[in-house]
Amino acid sequence: MMDLDAGAIAQTIQLSVTPVFLLVATGSLLNVIAGRLARVVDRSRNLMERWAETEGLEHERIVAELRIADRRMGIINNSILSAVACGIVVCLLVALLFTQAFTGANLGVAASWAFAAAMLLLLVSLILFLIEVRLAVRAIHVPMELLELEGRDRKPLRDRP
Repeated sequence: MMDLDAGAIAQTIQLSVTPVFLLVATGSLLNVIAGRLARVVDRSRNLMERWAETEGLEHERIVAELRIADRRMGIINNSILSAVACGIVVCLLVALLFTQAFTGANLGVAASWAFAAAMLLLLVSLILFLIEVRLAVRAIHVPMELLELEGRDRKPLRDRP
């Protein structure tokens, strides 16, 4: 085991600051994604309560929205999985940095791979998050007649005969 002085410990702490910022960012992302999941789950529960009470076009609309909500929940779940895996790899990276400092073993290559893996996992999580947001926006398309747009040969609904 290596003899460590205060300078070596301080340097190791400085090296671990960047991965810790990545860990904080990942935690913040998880907070946002978990909030979106909660909203989709709540909406799904509401739709499931209404499902048995509806018929015809309204029932078809609810079933279609439930299918989209189910797909969104799957995407969000995978995004959460990637973000949590990123956090775990970042923790491993910090552990590698301190292990290298305390033992003197050369773990630089392992630390580099861990950082690259963490960044890839974060990238996957962010891409899945973007996909889920785009799916949500497409699912909540407002029909043109409800917008009451003027111009382009459209009269507002309230002005129509």
